[in-house]
Amino acid sequence: MPDETILAFDTSAAHCAAALLSGGRIVAQAHEDMTRGQAERLIPLLQEVLRDADLDWSDLTRIGVGIGPGNFTGIRISVAAARGLALGLRIPAIGVSSLEALTHGTNGPVVTSVDARAGKVYLGIDDKEPILANLDALPDLPRGARCIGFAADTLAAACDGLAADPAHPLPDAIALVAADRVEGPRPAPLYIRAPDAAPARPVPPVV
Repeated sequence: MPDETILAFDTSAAHCAAALLSGGRIVAQAHEDMTRGQAERLIPLLQEVLRDADLDWSDLTRIGVGIGPGNFTGIRISVAAARGLALGLRIPAIGVSSLEALTHGTNGPVVTSVDARAGKVYLGIDDKEPILANLDALPDLPRGARCIGFAADTLAAACDGLAADPAHPLPDAIALVAADRVEGPRPAPLYIRAPDAAPARPVPPVV
């Protein structure tokens, strides 16, 4: 949609990243590596991206946001921000999976991957539902696939494929996908496995 002005951002990994799509092209972007502090840094970073393009919040027509998979806390930060901005600006917010964003602009077969830690990886295989897999016990992958993302060399070796870079930086791809996406439900975190920290169970009274 060339007439859209889309602010896209992602904090699903150890970064705070954003891109601004206007007139069918990326006009401003920012990426800062960080393991913590995304909640405090995100909104100022978005304001800087808007300022770099001489635009304001009121110029936006939709929000694009990375919904994971990835770091649970990071995903919640960006999804909550996207929902709040969409509500305040009265514009739609579009959630985009990191795995789908990595695929954007690349012809298949494609395998995309995100680090799930502890020897595991989140996998996107063509247009199938994403899965969690062990790097030392990978599922069947399409032969000759283009492998993009975390441990791409390992995945490529497993399927006689090719390790490749994504066609676009992550926030740029989120903006581009959001531009083509029909408005749907509010963005929600994509959790492929349960969070490592579970709520405490109620303790029965001592009798």
